Amino acid sequence: MSADTRTVEVGGAHPYTISIGAGLLKHGALLAGTIRGKHVLLVSDANVAPLYAQRVIDALHSVRADLRIDRFDLPAGESSKTLGYFAETIDALAAIGATRDASIVALGGGVVGDLAGFAAACWMRGIDCIQCPTTLLAMVDASVGGKTAIDLPQGKNLVGAFHPPRAVVADTTTLRTLPMRELRAGLAEVIKYGAIRDTAFLGWLETNIDALLGGDDTTLSDAIARSCAHKAEIVERDPFEHGERALLNFGHTFAHAIEAEQQFDGLNHGEAVAVGMVLAARLSSTLGLAQQADTQRLTGLLQHAGLPTTLPAGLDPDALLARMQLDKKAQASGLRFVLWHGAGDAEVIADVPEEAVLSVLHAARLS
Repeated sequence: MSADTRTVEVGGAHPYTISIGAGLLKHGALLAGTIRGKHVLLVSDANVAPLYAQRVIDALHSVRADLRIDRFDLPAGESSKTLGYFAETIDALAAIGATRDASIVALGGGVVGDLAGFAAACWMRGIDCIQCPTTLLAMVDASVGGKTAIDLPQGKNLVGAFHPPRAVVADTTTLRTLPMRELRAGLAEVIKYGAIRDTAFLGWLETNIDALLGGDDTTLSDAIARSCAHKAEIVERDPFEHGERALLNFGHTFAHAIEAEQQFDGLNHGEAVAVGMVLAARLSSTLGLAQQADTQRLTGLLQHAGLPTTLPAGLDPDALLARMQLDKKAQASGLRFVLWHGAGDAEVIADVPEEAVLSVLHAARLS
């Protein structure tokens, strides 16, 4: 590996290494070193597979000529994260006779990582999954921590499992073919880490946002490594989201409701998270937890990153509230949100009054 490759170690009961750097998908020894058996199912999508799938297969075969590698390509987009495509992935594993030491290589963004990871969790009660994220959002969020899931018509990520990856290999050169909209979407999750627990990182992002948008390799690698380190620390302490890990959902309760209400055909996940973080900040101010100036600072950075910060037109606050009541973060006693006291200081607040949430949503329609 290059001297510029960064690594982040995730500890706990199932430790693994996150490798971050340019050209890692060509690094046969790194990739093959994660494969225990002889069966590999490479899961990708129609956008990513033509660009990188053969590169990964050739790299693996350069070190392990004995591997039987099959491919399963999904249609690109959130609409593929369904029970139907999950079943097809399981069928693909059955077709190659995948054994308990088989591996899935998830090559793509968050949709591929979530669905492939869930299939790995379920096949024979759990096989290895190597996450090879190709979007910024997946590199800093979806590929790390072992949360896997698929969507239902009723909501996002309602069926899933915790299944830590065997390794994460983030090749930053894949970001050069990423549409600018997707790069910006990933920056929403990067900004989230500064918002919830690292004021200095938030300031660093304000200084370096133009370099990140310009695709500077070193700056991107720094941001990815710093984000992954934050997530690794939290996941190691709280692997099953019983406490601190819930902080990573800052903005997500609003975001998932927006995505589901738009039938996963409007804002993408990062864009929805950007809007959700602004709404969470406004809700924090409404409840007297934070100052409006904090919301303005966060809004300004998100806007500088080219992300939306207002509720999309045509969404009904009551319908969004109903979605939130079904969200995994809701409890029988009422709604639960990750809110903040300002930059770097977030906490989980239970039993948030529905009237306050509706007030923020109604106000957002007018802003």
